[in-house]
Amino acid sequence: MSDSSCISIGLLLFPALTQLDLTGPYEVFARAPHTNVHLIWKNMKPVIADRGMAILPTVTFDTCPALDVICIPGGPGQINLMEDEETLSFIRRQSEQAKFVTSVCTGSLVLGAAGLLQGYQATTHWASLQQLALLGAEPVNARVVRDRNRITGAGVTSGIDFALNVVAEIYGDNIAQNIQLHMEYEPEPPFSSGSPRTASAERLKQAKDQIAPLIEKRRLMTVKAASNLSKN
Repeated sequence: MSDSSCISIGLLLFPALTQLDLTGPYEVFARAPHTNVHLIWKNMKPVIADRGMAILPTVTFDTCPALDVICIPGGPGQINLMEDEETLSFIRRQSEQAKFVTSVCTGSLVLGAAGLLQGYQATTHWASLQQLALLGAEPVNARVVRDRNRITGAGVTSGIDFALNVVAEIYGDNIAQNIQLHMEYEPEPPFSSGSPRTASAERLKQAKDQIAPLIEKRRLMTVKAASNLSKN
């Protein structure tokens, strides 16, 4: 660990990310004892999420300390990151000493583009799950997947479940359950349409049609990233 008395957790902050991919885990991590949580980007200017929320970085790539946990959120902006060598190099460097290398939603595709999921089981948002195989990972349809020191969360809201799992790994179940209670995290969604397993066939088709252009754009970038990995 980077500091025996304090855990250092870093979440990558980037333009057009899905803010809940980041803010859900942040809320959990920030409640953990003896933990410093960093929001990381190339500079200190406000970063605009995909729905318009502005979020301030707390450190840059150059000033970020050695991390015990690195987490890559997802969102539409993840596509550009998959060929952003400055970002990929930063993730690789931090992952060398991190105890846990993690992601939420399509952030796992960025880990894959960095060459960090080859031979690992992983998950991501249901609409992009099979793209992980192009990057050498084994796609697993689950809300949270742990394979050795890689921990990946599925789409958006799973970031809270993911983060509670990470806290449990570091501090034990008691601390994680205490955080869950303080957050009153006991989901009771009004509809049973939150995943392809429970949504109607009609609703699933509608959702797929709505995001088809984005998924194809992401797939093409994943193919490109896979090609780049094969050259290295």
